[in-house]
Amino acid sequence: MNRRQFATRSLAAVAGAVLHQPFSHATTLLSGEQVPGSVPDSVIQKARFPEGFLWGVATASYQNEGAWNEDGKGESIWDRFTHTPGKVRGGVTGDVACDQYHLYPQDIALAKRLNQKSYRFSISWPRIQPTGTGAPNMKGLDHYSRFVDTLLAAGIRPWCTLYHWDLPQALEDRGGWPNRDLANYFADYAGILAKHLGDRITMWAPFNMPWAIAFMGYAAGSSPPCRSSFPDFLKAAHTLALAQAEAHRSIKAASSKATVGSAYEMAPAYPKTNSEADRAAAARYHAMNNVFFLEAAMKGKYPNAFIGEPPYEIMGFKPGDEKILYAPLDWVGLHYYTRRIVSDASHAHCFGGGFSGTEIESDSACARDPYTGLSAVMPTEGPLTEAGLEVWPRGIYDLVTQISKEYNHPFIEITESGCGYLDSPDEEHGRVPDSRRIQWYRETLAELARAIADGARVRAFHAWTLLDNFQWAEGYTERYGLIYTDFRNQKRTIKDSGYWYAKVAASNKLEV
Repeated sequence: MNRRQFATRSLAAVAGAVLHQPFSHATTLLSGEQVPGSVPDSVIQKARFPEGFLWGVATASYQNEGAWNEDGKGESIWDRFTHTPGKVRGGVTGDVACDQYHLYPQDIALAKRLNQKSYRFSISWPRIQPTGTGAPNMKGLDHYSRFVDTLLAAGIRPWCTLYHWDLPQALEDRGGWPNRDLANYFADYAGILAKHLGDRITMWAPFNMPWAIAFMGYAAGSSPPCRSSFPDFLKAAHTLALAQAEAHRSIKAASSKATVGSAYEMAPAYPKTNSEADRAAAARYHAMNNVFFLEAAMKGKYPNAFIGEPPYEIMGFKPGDEKILYAPLDWVGLHYYTRRIVSDASHAHCFGGGFSGTEIESDSACARDPYTGLSAVMPTEGPLTEAGLEVWPRGIYDLVTQISKEYNHPFIEITESGCGYLDSPDEEHGRVPDSRRIQWYRETLAELARAIADGARVRAFHAWTLLDNFQWAEGYTERYGLIYTDFRNQKRTIKDSGYWYAKVAASNKLEV
């Protein structure tokens, strides 16, 4: 997941205002004009997590595996993108990344050493179906089968994301996600995975960050396939929602043990002011960026994300799609990194007949697009991580409690959460001191514990990420791992934050 682009080019995407109505949690969610301080030590010291809480880590295939053309794997859109000069910082690729395709036994042993009980990983679609359709590549399936068996032998729950952005290039050549046919192709792929791995994997999520897949790839054009068409974004979003539901049914049909949830990007967004217009804009942002796909699955319809009537014709919505979309999740998975400040821009006329291209606007007076009529900015009241994101621990409390209230207290899993700092090894002492990362986790987890104490049914937390890895368009210039990766020789060194997180996982408390 690309954190810097989330901060500056719209890779983050969410809001925490109320769905279907003006912002009504003003007593809980602070307006953008209020600034809470850092989490007091007394709160951190008292924080406790319930017995059986699952501590884990999250990873992604393209960011870790390497082996980009081995054992029959096909080309992905990220292979094509990174091999195009000028696309990635430093001119690097994910061809090798962390070489986890070959080194996974070592990495899983490290996860066990850190007392991890859940490991969220993704499967590379072109490793299973090189062109996105047809018979499976058995070498790819055998690799993931061995991977899952190694996790289970280590006492770690395998948690599978079917798609973490690496679409087979052959399917992009057929039109990509705006092509409705991809919903059925994806359902076939999901069925193959559940048939071969469903006897051991019980935790499945169809997509990582479906809103970002659609918007960053087809509207903003900052991620592959780098298209800039808002109608294509809307079509892609609808196909992804259909694919989410069809995959859900394919998985359940192939595996009686399967539970299906999500891995949605979310962050609370606060209205810039307490005006009715800004509250309504924050609500639209929440509906579009945060719960668009969740609402589709839970209720078979899209939330009220638009000014006026939803653009169903542009989306390619057909009669009966409501029934296809409806596939209630067994649990809700969400990411947390930071927040957004949202204001109304419904009367602005800055789109020039199109849309402004990014989620985070440099000119906050302009609307992001003519359909949602809002502007979002990256606040900086709190300190910034080295990846450019504001440190705002309170946000995870606001987000988790809101989702709990809106969806009748579902089971929740934090599918990603973490921070980017470029701490380097202390060669003399053989360690990687990263106290800022420890403090980020202490404060964020204290707020999560508070949400649990207030009734949220959160049962797992997955730190992003186990290893420093390939950070999308930022290449190797950002480090989110609990373990330092030396990309020159693939040496792994557990950071101080990794050892701290291991103690938290063993004790269910933050003062360790």
